[in-house]
Amino acid sequence: MSRPVQILLDLLFPPKCVFCGKLLRPGEREVCAGCAQGLPWLEGERAKRADDFCTLVVSPLRYDGVVRDSIRRYKFGGRRGYAGAYGKLVAGAVRTHLAGKYDVISWVPLSDKRRRERGYDQAFLLATATALELGDVAVETLRKVRHVDAQSGLVEDAARRANVKNAYQVVDPELVEGRRVLLIDDVVTTGSTLSECARTLLAAGALNVVGATLARAR
Repeated sequence: MSRPVQILLDLLFPPKCVFCGKLLRPGEREVCAGCAQGLPWLEGERAKRADDFCTLVVSPLRYDGVVRDSIRRYKFGGRRGYAGAYGKLVAGAVRTHLAGKYDVISWVPLSDKRRRERGYDQAFLLATATALELGDVAVETLRKVRHVDAQSGLVEDAARRANVKNAYQVVDPELVEGRRVLLIDDVVTTGSTLSECARTLLAAGALNVVGATLARAR
């Protein structure tokens, strides 16, 4: 996009912070200075967690306050344009904690029903933006073959695990056999979804699975 066109668009549609919604000041891009300083960042070992089948999951932010509100707008309010800003943050966490630990970038897919209802797959957009920041491409490795209840409506960890059991299928085993896969998603809570996706990929011959999300809820 040319500079004049960008200036015109900014005049017609003043850019706002993807988190707090305030108008951005000159020199600010996507995230305002206040949020850049005050977001609930997860750093060092606090940014990491391990799951049953996903050996390491990293997240730059805690799912709280304006981060939670922003992600809900992204998922349920049609703000798909947030993916670019989110992708920069996830890519930063990947560079810091997962460099050299993956061969393929992929994502946790929505069911066809959920994607039709929402109009887009937010994890696909996030994975694409993250891969672009990393100079790579996101590859479809999984398909959700069974529509399930939203994980956010389930409280117990056991119920979340049972809800997604056998819900995913590998698209093409040759894409993952003997390779290390990085799975991208927006939020990790108990890790049940990422773990089930990782289990499915490992059963198809993946060498290892790691994950990266924008935020962690627990």
